[in-house]
Amino acid sequence: MSISPNVPSPEESYRYESTGTPRWIPVLFVVLFVGIAALGYVGYSGISRLEQSLAKEQDQDKVLTAQLEQANARLADLKGHIEVTEQKVGMTVSELAQAKSRAESIRKEQVESDQKLTAQLSQVKKESQEQIGAVATEVGGAKKDIEATKSDLEATKGKLERATGDMGVMSGLIARNHDDLDELKRRGDRNYYEFTITKSKNGEKVGPTQLTLNKTDPKKSKYTLTVLVDDRTIEKRDKTAGEPVQFYVKGASRMAPYEIVVFDVGKNQATGYLSTPKDVGASAAAPAAPAAAPAPTKP
Repeated sequence: MSISPNVPSPEESYRYESTGTPRWIPVLFVVLFVGIAALGYVGYSGISRLEQSLAKEQDQDKVLTAQLEQANARLADLKGHIEVTEQKVGMTVSELAQAKSRAESIRKEQVESDQKLTAQLSQVKKESQEQIGAVATEVGGAKKDIEATKSDLEATKGKLERATGDMGVMSGLIARNHDDLDELKRRGDRNYYEFTITKSKNGEKVGPTQLTLNKTDPKKSKYTLTVLVDDRTIEKRDKTAGEPVQFYVKGASRMAPYEIVVFDVGKNQATGYLSTPKDVGASAAAPAAPAAAPAPTKP
């Protein structure tokens, strides 16, 4: 069998293939692939870690941003408080200045008021001293008047005297006029009823009695009257001014009769007083009218 000169033999082919593709090349590709895979893994891991770090940094940035915003808000609040405080402090300073000015004005007004008050007190003191002097003078004059009045009273007491009444009983002190009667009233030993009665047919009530003036004689200072008491009438005829006219009432002591003293006799009237004991001065009441009274009883 002939072999073509252009076709290699198996040994040649083997030899040719052996010399055409070296074995280290695939190994190199494998190593390169592994290296590339390792580099890819390392790169991926680095990127992952970088992304995680970046996420953490972003979270920290958010936290820091929130804290910064809170800090800014607090700073804004603090700034507002500071501004308000400054305004209040400014107002306080202004108010203090106004208060100081007002206090100074008040002090000046107080000084002026004290000066006026001192002047008024001096004037009042002066006037008081003058008034005290005048009062002392008046008191001295009043003292003299009192002493004079006392002397008059002593003289009046000296004029008062006792007399025996028309019933033979010694009377108390007798008043001769209105002033004497006032002195008797001040003594208060008996009840006294002053009267001025006019001549008429109808009686006039005097104390616990009713008196009717029947007749007067001014020239002789004599009079006649009728007394109505205890439902009986007592006529006193031709009595003289200053004479105690006496009569008794029920329950009265025989030593303490009622007394009438007339100290002035006019043309148609008589002025005097009725004197009654203290214990029975108001016990006897006069009747309403003398018309039904029994006949007069003479003393």
